[in-house]
Amino acid sequence: MRCWRWTSNSTPRDWRSGCNGSPGRPHTAEGIAIITCDPADGGRLWLCPSTLSAVRLRSKAPDAAQESTDAVSEHRRQVALDAYGVLDSAPEQAFDDIVWLAATLCGTPGALISLVDRERQWFKARLGVEPVQSPREEAICDHAIRSADRLMEVPDLRADPRFSRLGFEVAGQPVRFYAGAPLRSPEGHALGTICVLDAVPRELSAAQREGLQVLARQAQHLLELRRYAQEQRRLLAERESSARHLEEARADLQRRNEQLQHSAHHDQLTGLLNRVGLSQLRQDPAVLERLARAPFSLMLIDVDHFKQVNDRHGHLLGDRALQAVADAVGTSIRRGDVAVRFGGEEILVVLPEIRLAGAVEVGERIRRGVMRAPLPFPLTVSVGVASAEPGVDGIEQVFDRADQALYRAKATGRNRVVADDTPLRG
Repeated sequence: MRCWRWTSNSTPRDWRSGCNGSPGRPHTAEGIAIITCDPADGGRLWLCPSTLSAVRLRSKAPDAAQESTDAVSEHRRQVALDAYGVLDSAPEQAFDDIVWLAATLCGTPGALISLVDRERQWFKARLGVEPVQSPREEAICDHAIRSADRLMEVPDLRADPRFSRLGFEVAGQPVRFYAGAPLRSPEGHALGTICVLDAVPRELSAAQREGLQVLARQAQHLLELRRYAQEQRRLLAERESSARHLEEARADLQRRNEQLQHSAHHDQLTGLLNRVGLSQLRQDPAVLERLARAPFSLMLIDVDHFKQVNDRHGHLLGDRALQAVADAVGTSIRRGDVAVRFGGEEILVVLPEIRLAGAVEVGERIRRGVMRAPLPFPLTVSVGVASAEPGVDGIEQVFDRADQALYRAKATGRNRVVADDTPLRG
């Protein structure tokens, strides 16, 4: 057993005096730390400070603080690499040109742009190398990125114990020479390398080393431009998505507004206009102008004995009866005509550009349609019709005459269409 003496102002030296001579039991003394090494104990070391009991240490024990720092640094490096979104991307001519220039400059059969991922090195561009990736533990580039501020050159890999068992090939032969310049992010994180490979031992000239570092800077610029372009595409896609969402929201708001307008102006049961809708039409200059420049007719429709329908069959079937009348009206009038649920069981129809005879025909179609309605009881309507020539009577006067015609239809037996017989003025 050999004992080493350590003091604050000396280097370790062979020390035997004062040792108790017992193997495995180091001597302790005030102010002195004794380290003993016993070959029979696997070369393990024993540290014996004067104030502590003997503590066993393994030679080359890892520094926990350094491991933590390295882990944080590696995490940040990986995050920086991932931010480029380049891993497993398709080949790109600009990067292929860089490796071709590197191989041509250095006179080597192989060159790579290698990016060091979590468990692998992946080749963004390659020349003279078949695989697109290899395990990280076999990657020379993993060693190169640890000195991210300088080029790493290994003249003969077989003579370097770190790489002597490497099975990597270039141009079909085992790699013997490697030189790699690190690729760094703007923050200084090592992403990978641009490297050249040869199957024979050699060294680069100073000009070749400088040229390889220049190409490394160009590769870094390409990666930055690629990331910038990706970011711009992402921002553009976000803006387009936001614009689509805004347009969809605007369209949805418009639909909701139209639905509200429709609900406000239409009867929910029949779908016809209600009094609010009629009032809005009467204030519409375009509608008033259309009625003023051409003949028009008004029709008042009343459901016969509707109170008895409700009393005998219930309000649910009464609602179905009103819907059947509205359906008959809708299928009998034109697109530009106007139908309004004017009262509980009364419907007003405005027929622009139709004179009295044509309006009567429409009323008959409605009356017959109501009689054919699929209801569990017979249903009929009475219809009063009146018309006006342009510039002669106003809407109120025509309405009054249609109301009188409806009264006569009900008074003479119902289930009929009666036309206003007031002589037309003009």
